[in-house]
Amino acid sequence: MAEKRYGVGIAGISWVAHEHIKAWQKNPHTQVVALQSASQENAEAARARHGLSDAQVYTDYEKMLADPRVDIVSISSTNEMHARQGILGAQAGKHMLIEKPVATTLEDLYALQDACKAAGVKTIVSFVLHWNPYFESVKAFTGGGAMGTPFYGEVDYFSGNWDKWYAGLPWVRTKERGGSAFLAAGCHAVDALRYLMDGEIQEVFAYSGNFTGLMEWDATVSSLMKFQDGRLGRTACVLEGNHKYIFNVRLLGPKGSIVNERFRTDLMPGTTTWNQMETVMPDTPEVSHHPFQGEIDAFMEGVVNGAPILPDINDAVKTHEVCFAAEQSARENRPVTLPLRK
Repeated sequence: MAEKRYGVGIAGISWVAHEHIKAWQKNPHTQVVALQSASQENAEAARARHGLSDAQVYTDYEKMLADPRVDIVSISSTNEMHARQGILGAQAGKHMLIEKPVATTLEDLYALQDACKAAGVKTIVSFVLHWNPYFESVKAFTGGGAMGTPFYGEVDYFSGNWDKWYAGLPWVRTKERGGSAFLAAGCHAVDALRYLMDGEIQEVFAYSGNFTGLMEWDATVSSLMKFQDGRLGRTACVLEGNHKYIFNVRLLGPKGSIVNERFRTDLMPGTTTWNQMETVMPDTPEVSHHPFQGEIDAFMEGVVNGAPILPDINDAVKTHEVCFAAEQSARENRPVTLPLRK
């Protein structure tokens, strides 16, 4: 008997949807069987672009969910739609890849988490840098004893000139649809800090500002964070001004340190300056720094063979809570304790 191939439905046709489609097509366990967009023209164009002649085109998301060929939904619509589509997908019994942010309000965040738990569906949230070559190198460095346990970490997400390069600016700049600086983009930095420090954040204190008026929300946020075990971290997100995309990583441990692609370690006592790793950094201009293939292949190992899936919705809720806590802290000028859900 031929091995089952899982049918994938794509929700929302965006630049990231095209990257999802290419990765789903290359995975041996999946085939794209449906494309959904509010614009039938966009969905049909995607079908032609990727040679998906057997895929059904939908303009209605719930009709796509009702398609018996769809086992998995890949949610790549605009931010404000993710939670509702995820809840409906869970209720329909579909496994899901959900683009970040998974929700733009705490209420929707918890409703989505509860729906996924109740349905028992498998999820992965697209913090795709977990499969970035630089991240893989850092995890090997810290896990192999070259640093010891990091006691301090910094991760920055800086990306300017959105009006010059991002076609989605008219919707992402709004509070209703884009959400906030951390939800729109900086959540990658929060996720990276949690992932690379291998711990949970207990308290957040943040300042924020809106210095150019490009966004409806504060486009510059700097936050200090304390982990449950007392270690310290900081994340900053700047989505305004004239600068290129920069993803800074700094980790300090008792035996070594990392500053972006440079490192020091007690395991190399004869070195007199920084060592350098040649790798693909998160802020390289090529799309290769977003390794969707690794993400989707890891997800399907979970779906097909029961391997652990990370980050799933439960892990992503922790990252999103930090983002919401930073907003609350900046608004109320006080530290905010986690978790937010009591």
